[in-house]
Amino acid sequence: MQARGPALPQSAAIDTDLLRLVGSTALQQKLDTIVGPKTLILTPRLAGPLGLVTEVGLLKNNHAVTKMYWLEPGALSQTERNVVYLCRPEVRWMQQIRADPQPNQHNYHLLVVPRMTALCTTILSDLGVLGSLEIQEFQLGLIPLEKDVLSLEYEDVWRKIELDGDNAAIFDLAKAIMTIQRAFGPIPRLIGKGDSSRRLVDLLKRLRREQPASTPSSAPLANGTIDSMVVIDRQVDVVSALCTQLTYEGLVDEVVGIKHSHVDVDPNLLNPAPAASTSTPSQASFGTLPPRKRKHLLTATTDPLFAELRDKNFAVVGTILNRTARRLNEDYEKRHQAKTAAELRQFVGQLGGLQNEHQALRLHTSLTEQIMALTGTDEFNVALEVQQNLVAGVGLATQENSIRDLINQEAPVKTVLRLLSLYSIVSGGIKPKVLEEFKRDILQAYGFDHLPLLISLERLNLLTRPPPSSRSTPKPPFVLSRKPLRLIVDDVDEQNPQDPSYVFSGYAPLSVRLVQCALAGGMGGAGSKIGAAIPGVGAGATGGMAGVAMGPAGLNGWKGVEEVVKALPGATIDEWQKIDDGPKRLAPGELPTTIVCFLGGITFAEVSALRLLNRQMPSRNLLVVTTDTVTGGSLLTSLMPEHTRNPVLPSA
Repeated sequence: MQARGPALPQSAAIDTDLLRLVGSTALQQKLDTIVGPKTLILTPRLAGPLGLVTEVGLLKNNHAVTKMYWLEPGALSQTERNVVYLCRPEVRWMQQIRADPQPNQHNYHLLVVPRMTALCTTILSDLGVLGSLEIQEFQLGLIPLEKDVLSLEYEDVWRKIELDGDNAAIFDLAKAIMTIQRAFGPIPRLIGKGDSSRRLVDLLKRLRREQPASTPSSAPLANGTIDSMVVIDRQVDVVSALCTQLTYEGLVDEVVGIKHSHVDVDPNLLNPAPAASTSTPSQASFGTLPPRKRKHLLTATTDPLFAELRDKNFAVVGTILNRTARRLNEDYEKRHQAKTAAELRQFVGQLGGLQNEHQALRLHTSLTEQIMALTGTDEFNVALEVQQNLVAGVGLATQENSIRDLINQEAPVKTVLRLLSLYSIVSGGIKPKVLEEFKRDILQAYGFDHLPLLISLERLNLLTRPPPSSRSTPKPPFVLSRKPLRLIVDDVDEQNPQDPSYVFSGYAPLSVRLVQCALAGGMGGAGSKIGAAIPGVGAGATGGMAGVAMGPAGLNGWKGVEEVVKALPGATIDEWQKIDDGPKRLAPGELPTTIVCFLGGITFAEVSALRLLNRQMPSRNLLVVTTDTVTGGSLLTSLMPEHTRNPVLPSA
């Protein structure tokens, strides 16, 4: 097995582990201000992000955390004198906070991530516990999911920004990027697209102006140079998020679910039961429940096989697993060839590594089988064919009948709505009569509990009616960008991909194409070639981006693609930040880094596409920064009322 290392060259990339250290140190310092043994009561959804920056053993051994509970009724039954609540500033968690009627027995502390709000203060006051709490704010900041991916790990950011008008996540991301600028120096160039991108850039400028004079803005604390940032608003490209991801990591997220870099798996895959067992299958399973799922950290740092698989198109995953299995079998067979004591010692020394690889192979084989159980169904393949036809603009009217068939077959409602939303975006709206028929069919087939979801999709312009037809009516933005940005690629090499379109087997994510244009080059007018930015376009294009000059001053911005970018929704940004001492100079052998920031979430397929670009750039590193990781299903789930998110399925 030839494991592929992290996407960023370790000798040249900025050290993202520094941010993990910042988050861990901040939490430890907050806990150390509370003297004596303490009970930590935290929310389950905050445990995942915290687990990526610190360890439970460290808190217990070095910071006097003796007990830990989930924040729920009854959590105060057995606690130390110091009770520490740790949660997000959300109403549901504030309502769970209780204070002992005998305050002399306990000291109560509330750590709010990242900051307290007026609404939460009002709720605590109404509950009568505000006066008993010592409240502190805890900035967790960006969390490294991988060497090249940083995330706030917030939930439902897209819905909160676009539907609720809550821009708190934009402010928190701006604060986190300010931490990056404090560590590595100011970011000279800011390129972006979308209204939320505009808000983020404006906040960054304001926060820099408001920095205390005693904090030099251009005095970096760590090695590494970030010379630019490209910000993409999720609302600019909802199509890529709604499409079914076809990379391995993307499909694991779609089918199994990846939350805070963890997947829920059968514990036998991690700690297999003894092979020899005297019980019969009926004895072993009679009267017992299936084993509870265990959370497993899925990261390329600890799993070389995952490092090789994660960015592959799923079509080639089986070949890699088979090759790995054969190699491991050959390595195990070498024990029979060991004839001397030295050879036996050498084999025993390799045994631990072989066992770890064998466990990884067993895990990924199981995940692959779960994915294949879905991808092998007629329902999945019909939906995928409709999706591919929609983004390519092929037979749009014909796809209506296919979507109706899926509704009649009671395909998952999120599958239907993803396709219907794609249809609406690509075609510029759905005819009023047809849209009403679809809405009626969905409510009758899946229940009227989904009416709020349909209303939310309309408010977000994902299910809309077309504007009045006239000669001056412009084409939908996605259609206008499809040909100039070469979003559809016919010849895709899934084995050795040279173009980002491999992540969707023929569709190149619009968001990634925009990043390509911003970094490498644009087009010079309608119908002209895009050049090095889009491989394979125009006369003389050879594919790939190898050899493209990408120095600090070589970024293209939106030059040459102004009209295409202007047609997409939201503001267009290409600005420079004033730096008092001038840009930071590159050390010998150092490569500049560009932050690619996604506001509203990024899919793992888009991350894989950006890693491909990074491998094709000999003179630049890319660092992905996002509010969270999403799928089309998770975006729709965030719009659903709570009681419809996890419906009870009828028993077989």
